[in-house]
Amino acid sequence: MALDGIVISNIVYELNQTILNGRISKIAQPEADELMLTIKGAQRGQFRLLLSAGASLPLIYLTQTNKPGPMTAPNFCMLLRKHIANGRITRIWQPGLERIIHFEIEHYNEMGDLCRKDLILELMGKHSNLIFCDDQGKIIDSIKHVSAQTSSVREVLPGRDYFITKTQEKLEPTDTNEQEFRADVFSKPMPLAKAIYSSCTGISPVIAEELCHRASLESAQSANTIPELAQIHLYRTFERLIEDVTAHSYTPSIILDEQDIPVEFSSVPLTMYADLTIRQYETISEVLEQYYAMKNTVTRIRQKSSDLRRIATTALDRCRKKYELQKKQLKDTEKRDKYKIYGELLHTYGYEAEPGAKKLEALNYYTNEMITIPLDETLTAQENARKYFDKYSKLKRTYEALSEHIRETEAEIEQLESICTFMDLALSEEDLVQVREELTDAGYIRRKYTGGKKVKITSRPFHYVSSDGFDMYVGKNNYQNDELTFKIASNSDWWFHAKGAPGSHVIVKTNGQELPDRTFEEAARLAAWYSKNRGSEKVEIDYVEKRHVKKPNGAKPGFVVYYTNYSMMIDSDISGIKMAGEKERR
Repeated sequence: MALDGIVISNIVYELNQTILNGRISKIAQPEADELMLTIKGAQRGQFRLLLSAGASLPLIYLTQTNKPGPMTAPNFCMLLRKHIANGRITRIWQPGLERIIHFEIEHYNEMGDLCRKDLILELMGKHSNLIFCDDQGKIIDSIKHVSAQTSSVREVLPGRDYFITKTQEKLEPTDTNEQEFRADVFSKPMPLAKAIYSSCTGISPVIAEELCHRASLESAQSANTIPELAQIHLYRTFERLIEDVTAHSYTPSIILDEQDIPVEFSSVPLTMYADLTIRQYETISEVLEQYYAMKNTVTRIRQKSSDLRRIATTALDRCRKKYELQKKQLKDTEKRDKYKIYGELLHTYGYEAEPGAKKLEALNYYTNEMITIPLDETLTAQENARKYFDKYSKLKRTYEALSEHIRETEAEIEQLESICTFMDLALSEEDLVQVREELTDAGYIRRKYTGGKKVKITSRPFHYVSSDGFDMYVGKNNYQNDELTFKIASNSDWWFHAKGAPGSHVIVKTNGQELPDRTFEEAARLAAWYSKNRGSEKVEIDYVEKRHVKKPNGAKPGFVVYYTNYSMMIDSDISGIKMAGEKERR
């Protein structure tokens, strides 16, 4: 979701609570369209403020992470240092619900006179900009120059007057009434959600959908067909939302899907996502920093794993086709026993066959029924019997060979499915190293010559702590599964795994104690979450003491067998389970 007017209002409120009256001690320009301001003497200490006018990702938030600038500062950065270095931020404001933030800054010029400047951040997608103006509204400079050749609506060049472009006449949500709202929104022959966000400043498509959901109206229904009572109800819903915004009643949050991937962020509750995970934060800056960090991580991991995923899925498709062909060939061997019986019966009753006969009626002493045996009229009964025994022997050998090949193919499919699952579960590039190593060891990737150097493994199993204080470890790939089960776990520890699905081995260290029921349930939830069945409401989990888990000779990585176990049905919700060294997940 892009930054809309409501999120901007939340940011402005937060900045007024933190950096107002602070002094700008450092100005850096890490990127061509980005500023990093270090502000000291504010109400709550020192802060770093990131302002980005990037066309693809305009942003503003407070952060603890520093982004150093280049060795030679760009011209815009040097200009700001000349004018507002050590300046004091006296006012931070947003015009209505526009996606614009003004920073009014007081500073002393070369003559020692007190001056005021205005640094304006416009967060408008590809039209985003950082504009520096004097106290008369004249543009001193901007991080992006916009000439008349680029835009016929407004020039952004030194010496020009600054103004907000009004390309569309929209309602100002904080200064509108029911009559104006209904006349504008419900006159449009377009989907209701689109009519809302195209009529009101600062309202994004997500907020428009949320308003429809709160009012129990179909967002796709045409706005000009909404009944009068429904129109009134929607306006009241809209009014309550704007009242919360003007009262600064914000709930910064990130909405996550079943894969823990961020879907949206918001400053107000999004009730339409009630079935997903909603993680709340204290500040909108935390939300923006975490949301885009998670988004970037997911994007980067997907990019890094794309080649591995292509190799694994191609091999998996090939194995599945091979498996289907082998099963079909195996089905053809089912007639082998029939040929064996034909041969035996011909040995017993062959003397009854007439020379040149094409068939022989005989009693099948296995079933006590009469059967018809086809004969080659050019052969004797004994020669026909030998022919059937030869067919039986050939099909028997084929059956035995195919059965072994099918077991190997099934193991290969299981391994590749688990590799695909672990690529979905990967949280960092380091988690992919062992996945690549497994594909290489299995022969799907050609090993590169490394001069005898071993692949550096930095990824470690997940480490959780149960509510009762027991350590729980979760493997991130098949190699870690083997390591957890057969090197880290002792015989008295408990082992968990999703039944019949690729996924992680979960080990609970008992330290010789008896596990409480709550720990069993939490470990089972981890096994459900870190499996192919992640997100399901009911997942069957097998669990057993580690002493009963065995690894067959020559088995693929991560493959184990056990012949006695307990099972439970559990959901895959791991919210509330603490990861070692971290706060409880919300």
